[in-house]
This record gives sequence, C-alpha cells and structure tokens, in this order.
Amino acid sequence: MGVLPATSHEVRLVARPHGLPTAENFAVVEVPVPVPAENEVLVRNHAFRVSASVRMMISEGAEAVEGVPFPALGPGDTVAEQAVGEVVAAPGDSGLEPGDLVSHHLGYREYAAVPLAGLTRLPERPDDPIVHLGHGWTAYAALTRGVPIQPGDTVFVSGASGAIGSMAGQIARLLGAGRVVGSAGSQAKADLLTGGLGYDAVVLRGAGPIAEQLRRAAPDGVDVVLDSVGGEQLAASIAVANQGARVLVIGALSGQLATTGAGRTAPVELDSFQLLLKKISLRGYSADDDPEALPEWNRAFADWLGAGAIAFPHERIKGLANAPQAILDTIGGRYLGTVVVEV
Repeated sequence: MGVLPATSHEVRLVARPHGLPTAENFAVVEVPVPVPAENEVLVRNHAFRVSASVRMMISEGAEAVEGVPFPALGPGDTVAEQAVGEVVAAPGDSGLEPGDLVSHHLGYREYAAVPLAGLTRLPERPDDPIVHLGHGWTAYAALTRGVPIQPGDTVFVSGASGAIGSMAGQIARLLGAGRVVGSAGSQAKADLLTGGLGYDAVVLRGAGPIAEQLRRAAPDGVDVVLDSVGGEQLAASIAVANQGARVLVIGALSGQLATTGAGRTAPVELDSFQLLLKKISLRGYSADDDPEALPEWNRAFADWLGAGAIAFPHERIKGLANAPQAILDTIGGRYLGTVVVEV
C-alpha cells in the first residue's frame, strides 16, 4: 500500500437545511484514512462532481421518498457524488493495480474505501480525467433511447446551462436535430450556449412569458422536449409543441431549487387538452433505465472529443475546503456546465 497519511478530509452534513442549504449545513472534517475491507479498493480521489441534486439528499424527510435515485443523508453523514481517482490498494484478484484510474460514487473525500461492485475502471487515456465526471451520457441516453431524435427535429432543452443541458444541445445537433432551443437564467449564459454549444436560440427566465419567447425562438413549433426544469417551462413547451411531439422529463429543478420546502415537489399546470389534440407523448425518464447507453456514450464521446466535434463545458473548483461553497453556488446557478472540485 505504500506510505499513507494518517488522516484524510471529507465533507459532512452537519444539519439538514430548512429551505435552501447554507454554509452552516456542512463541515470539512479530519478523519483517519479508511482501511479497506476484503472486497474494497482504497482510492485516492482526484476530483468529484457537484450537483444541485444534493439538496434532495440532505433535506428533511429525504429517507421517506420512494424512487429517488439518491441516498438520503442525515447529520454526520459524508456527502457523496461521482468521483474519479487513483487506486492505492486493491484485492489481489480484482484485476486492479495501484495507479489505475477509476470512477465511483464516494466523492467529497480525499480517500475512499470503495466496494468492488461500486467501482468502474476507466480507460487508459491521456485525456483530462475530469471528462469522466460529465453528465453527457444522461443527455445521450435520453436523446437516443428516451425520445430518439429524428433528422430535422426542433428540440427544446430546458435548463440548458446545466451539466446535462450544456451537453444536450451539442448531442442533439450531432444526432441530426434541425434546430435546438434552450432556456437559461442570464444573457451571459445564453451567449455561451449559442456561441458553440449547439443552441440556435435561448429563452431567458425572467425576460417575459416563456411560451411567448419559445414561440419566437421556434416559429415552426417544437418536436422534442428534454425537460429538467418543469413549472412554467414545461407548460410552455406543451403550448408550443407540434403534432405528435415527444416530451421527456428528466428533472424538476423548479421544485428542487425552490427557496422553500424540501425540494421534492414541482407542481405544474398543464393543458391536457393540448396533449389530447396534438397526441403529445409525455413521460418521465432516467438514464439508469438504459445502462447499455453508457459504454456506447463513452465511445461516441471519445470519438467526438478527438474530432473536435463536442466540448465539455465545466467549472473547476480547487480544494476540498471549497466544496461546501461550491454546493451553494451550483444550487444558486452561478456556473455553466458541470461543476467539479479538484481534491
């Protein structure tokens, strides 16, 4: 195993928030370096992803909600998210060697003892390992399995500046979409999205009724909707949808990031008459429903990156001590793309 430090650091939940979290809800603590069990691998984390979905994990009553694909966290628990790191020690029959690059879900800590079943060995590539923390595969699975793009489709992506949305516009274009429209919270983000991330136009939250903006941005209507926001934006997409439009709901940020409540409800009023008249299909979706899409995405992403056909928008935050503030800034919509903390 070599010489290891005696202690490590990790981010823990101090108290569950009432409404949106604050810095006082988290603490960076010093702990002993974990000793891996017989079926575990000791990993030195290099970086981990920060997602707004952490609010669902830490809010009051999180453990009582069925079907949420995130573990509920209570006071004293270490926060968790997707991470990439380097193998320090592994069981002899695991096929892993010290120095191997791996991915797992025990981020927010310097060292992690990861069960073999929860670990993925990453390809030996010279690329920045940060790319393995992207959410592009979620968008790829959604647009190839959940609601397959057809050549020439007009696509609307709500929450376009997020980790998924900032990849979805590019992926939709590469899959043959004719026009791609997104939504964002600022003109600065809109300019970045239309400046090379696959979007033809962006509607702005707070700049007037979303439905009116969307009609101007998509004058021929919308064929495919990839919705991660809900609320007014989902209702607007139904209003502007074409005959036979396909709507895929992959998130509910309008409720998840609400300033009050626990972030687990996202009420919306939809015109069901439009669903009936236009024969619109509407369904919820998780990329976990189609696990075979992940290796397919990894190959496609590598090819597109190598060809310069796709970008990976992201923000790097240096140092574990800055992780709590990174959570707050991500929830507050400060960044565009995937947010990662380098340990």
